[in-house]
Amino acid sequence: MSVKTMSVKIKNPETNYQVIIGQANFSIFTTDNLFMTMLTTVPGIKCAVAMNEAVPKLTRVTANDPELEKLAAENALAIGASHVFVIMMENAFPINVLPHIKDHPAVCTIFVASANVMEVIIAETNLGRAVIGVVDGTAVDKIETPEQKKERREATEKIGYKIP
Repeated sequence: MSVKTMSVKIKNPETNYQVIIGQANFSIFTTDNLFMTMLTTVPGIKCAVAMNEAVPKLTRVTANDPELEKLAAENALAIGASHVFVIMMENAFPINVLPHIKDHPAVCTIFVASANVMEVIIAETNLGRAVIGVVDGTAVDKIETPEQKKERREATEKIGYKIP
């Protein structure tokens, strides 16, 4: 048996949207249920949930925004691995929804939750595809300075998170 590896760049124009990629089971139920979880967790959220189903080999999608719906569906289809889901959202951060997504009984794992440029690393065999991991942003090359730490803390306070 041979294994081919490849990367799939996630479409996120100008990194405008938050993206969560994970794996779950029971696609016919989980796609809509994760969507409802998003809506009930953050009022006013715009989001789309796309999930790949092994049989009948298609991407299911539920959304309340046409652009997010298209992006989530295209990204999930490009990944192509069964039971992988892609959530695209705006008006919320992953930190607002991740505990609820992780608590869903069908969710097995979360690979990434970010707005960074990202690539999904895929392994492909004769059976199908699997997600090996996700490259989330660029490689780091230095440790923050005291001034950068101050700027980071100020930025988090602007969005409502304060470090004592």
